Amino acid sequence: MKQPEEIAAYLKDKIVKGVLEFVPAEIGQPWITLAPDSIKNIAKFLRDDSELRFNTLMCLSGVHYPAEQELGVTYHLHSTTFGHTVALKVRVPIDNPRVQSVESVWKTADWHEREAWDMLGIIFDGHPNMTRILCPDDWEGHPLRKDYVQQETYQGITTRF
Repeated sequence: MKQPEEIAAYLKDKIVKGVLEFVPAEIGQPWITLAPDSIKNIAKFLRDDSELRFNTLMCLSGVHYPAEQELGVTYHLHSTTFGHTVALKVRVPIDNPRVQSVESVWKTADWHEREAWDMLGIIFDGHPNMTRILCPDDWEGHPLRKDYVQQETYQGITTRF
């Protein structure tokens, strides 16, 4: 079982492009920051490499960083073969929130990516069905953004209590 810092070093050794930094955490899980245009290739490598075998995407979460005017995606991976876990993060500008889809790598990313799109407006390039999953198709905005302003009514019904 590899520790996150070992996985980060292994990635930096094997992958030339896209691995930005390893961030140790005093509280919680450390993570590896990746370039958003490299996530799909790195995800395939993490899944297929014989020493890593990250065959499970446990969670994919969207995050809004309002002070930096950025959106982010956090991926929590697990290897059922070796028992190790790792967290990956990518960040994109809020005015161009595009990240490569990993749905073709881990099918469970399908609904996770749709939720991140619906709630935060992160666009996953290459996703086969980038549509809302929690809000109605004609809902205005993305409710988990810190700057979200709730619409007053929806189809003639108040959204306020």
